[in-house]
Amino acid sequence: MADVRIETLGCRLNQIESEAAGRLFADAGLDVCMEGVTASSSDDKTTKLVIINTCAVTQKAEQKARRLIRLVLKKYCGAAVLVTGCYAQLSKAQIEKMDERVVVLGGQIKSRLSKVPVLVKDFCSGAGEFDFAGFIKALKDQVISLPVTKPDFPEDSFKLSTTSLLAHSRASLKIQDGCNNNCSYCTIHIARGHSVSLDVNTALERVQALEKNGYDEVVLTTINIAQYKGKLNETWLDFTGLLEYLLANTSKINFRISSLYPEVVTDEFCRVISSDRVRPHFHISVQSGSDKILGLMNRKYVRDDVINACSKIRSAKPDAFIACDIITGFPGESDEDFEQTLDLCRRCNFAWIHAFPFSERPGTPACSMKPKIPQSVSGERARCLTELAIKNKIEYIRGFEGKEVSAVVEKLCQIKADGTRLYHCMTQNFIHCELKSDVELEPNQAVMVKILEPLADRIKKGGEIEAITEYIHTIY
Repeated sequence: MADVRIETLGCRLNQIESEAAGRLFADAGLDVCMEGVTASSSDDKTTKLVIINTCAVTQKAEQKARRLIRLVLKKYCGAAVLVTGCYAQLSKAQIEKMDERVVVLGGQIKSRLSKVPVLVKDFCSGAGEFDFAGFIKALKDQVISLPVTKPDFPEDSFKLSTTSLLAHSRASLKIQDGCNNNCSYCTIHIARGHSVSLDVNTALERVQALEKNGYDEVVLTTINIAQYKGKLNETWLDFTGLLEYLLANTSKINFRISSLYPEVVTDEFCRVISSDRVRPHFHISVQSGSDKILGLMNRKYVRDDVINACSKIRSAKPDAFIACDIITGFPGESDEDFEQTLDLCRRCNFAWIHAFPFSERPGTPACSMKPKIPQSVSGERARCLTELAIKNKIEYIRGFEGKEVSAVVEKLCQIKADGTRLYHCMTQNFIHCELKSDVELEPNQAVMVKILEPLADRIKKGGEIEAITEYIHTIY
């Protein structure tokens, strides 16, 4: 049972914003639930508001959002359903037609969620009943219909931030939003607007607060890391400058980088990430190994830039976990183009490849590009890359068998009859592990663990847990 439920789909930025919204509702005295709603979830009449923070990166993401909206309408018959995020920004009219209880708060004004807790309380009667019709009208009149002062940019993009998390053990900080690129297949620049960056001192204040609150690491999250440009007094810093500044002005918190573009990986960047407090885990936005396809995608780099970026990262972090994104079946992708992508992935020896078939996004140039690639072909190419990814991940983890690495405890999963505790943890190099321990541990606790073996069968089946580890000692 909960007053407010928050459902999050899509990227880490959405998770950050949902966490911040959850904290706002909790601080207002409302009961908040952030566990995912499923078909097996029990129905209840106490939920007053369900917030769905959506994604629109693919057609499947939008389909998932619509299924979730229909599910919560059925499960929580007395609740208003507030839909926000990228899909809400792009398809407001379509979403609001689904039901009279559905109201849309566009993704670019998502920060206005900060005004919603007081409205929820205003429309709760003394008997605990919720006037959702009155609430929706007030929400439209007092929040959604307010004028947008800067229509080309996300409004108060960094307002939804918190240093006290409800649902996650690892902290994240959004430092950049929006995108100035016009990749031919992408709607992010439409949904999120032009690039904006968090100023350097505010970023530092938020990281220092997380450090003070005991968080072992923070994930620095962006839409396009190459476009970070933060003001520090009278100067401007790029991402490398920001990271160096944060390292210099904190003492023990560790930093993880959410996603990289190849052009960010300079000699200066590699000098900064050589710090022991930068996690050896990097995810590069690649999309294709064919220069022809990269050109059609309107990407700003070529395959050699990706190869050089991986080489430089490994010079700074020799055993780093390096992953990538690949789109298969982009219009015009020939067998030869795909072979070039496969060759790139082998040469770079990515520890994981997130491969997914091309998905047409209405309003983008790629929609009209030809020749179209059959879904059967793009799906088979994605399957081929995923097979390589599984093989590489298993081999990567085997390379750490018997080695000790630092990790962050995420949650307690089981206490066995003999008292052994089984935890989920994530290592510094992004291996999701089962941790055996006779010692009681807390979420977000930093520990040293020994990697015993990869769980090959679970990896092949797409399971969350990828290796077994044993507890060595607590770090602090």
